Amino acid sequence: MAIRYEPLDGGMAVAVDDFCGFGADALFLARFASPRPGERVVDLGTGCGILPVLLLRDSAAAHVTGVEIQPAAAALARRSVARSGLDGRAAVLCASWTDLDGLLPREGFHLVVCNPPYFPPGSGRESASSAARLARHEQPGTLDEVVAAASRLLRFGGRFCLCHRPERLADVVAALRRRGLEPKRLRTVQGAAASAPWLLLLEAKKGGKPGLRWEPPWLQDHPAQMREIYGGDTP
Repeated sequence: MAIRYEPLDGGMAVAVDDFCGFGADALFLARFASPRPGERVVDLGTGCGILPVLLLRDSAAAHVTGVEIQPAAAALARRSVARSGLDGRAAVLCASWTDLDGLLPREGFHLVVCNPPYFPPGSGRESASSAARLARHEQPGTLDEVVAAASRLLRFGGRFCLCHRPERLADVVAALRRRGLEPKRLRTVQGAAASAPWLLLLEAKKGGKPGLRWEPPWLQDHPAQMREIYGGDTP
């Protein structure tokens, strides 16, 4: 299978193939999460490694570990890290997020990010490709399991940032609160101001107090906002 490199601003590049790539949701999540200087970060379900590359390109985070269950995707993520010159600041672990004990330290991280499968098992049209099914449907790796993994990895006061479909907001909030992660910040992405959102981004804090800040949406028909996300001359 042919591997190609998608160029990014800053001299970075991400390795992709016909079954493993990235979409706009990853770009929005990277900007939303914005690691702070010196933070140690985990990306659950890193795929081709787009989030570690973007997070380290745009921040002074100390280190990002990408966790990916599919060996072929993990190999792409390692290529992305190496091609972008991020060896030493990023690592890729081929493992399930349900089996990280002994592989990553409990309560050892400031920030966990995840672009999870959006669809519960048995919903929507499932792809014939096993790689695509794992990326789109919760099989394995349910929403509750990914939230539980994030809670185990985060130190007290640490942040969990994820993106999801707006219609699953209630499921996401319920899963977060079951695991001691309090929703603190929410933002949506819309085609235009009058359009319904197609993506939500949510930040939760481990041990946080109730109180949710709803930030203005990102509008895809707003050129300045899209340049902030995509960089370069993107309209």
